[in-house]
Amino acid sequence: MIVPFEHVLILAGILFALGLVCVLVWRMNLIMLLIGIEVMLNAAMLAFVGGAARWGMADGQVFSLVIMALTSAEVSLALAMVVYLHRRKRTVDADEFSELKG
Repeated sequence: MIVPFEHVLILAGILFALGLVCVLVWRMNLIMLLIGIEVMLNAAMLAFVGGAARWGMADGQVFSLVIMALTSAEVSLALAMVVYLHRRKRTVDADEFSELKG
């Protein structure tokens, strides 16, 4: 069964909106901020794959693989930074890290 392209775009839009709400509502918590960014990037990947399936081209799938590689690198670096900052300040509140000095 083939899913209509409009349904794929609606689902991608809903996922992107949920990720944006997560970023805007819980912007003080660094972990929730990272989760929101990941959900938004996954929504973009879903739209790319849906577009690639709709028009029969592999460009969207290749681009989604590039996004996956970038997000895996982003997550590993960001979580390492969050763990380091949590050990240093004993919190993951983003306001505590607004004045980082070298």
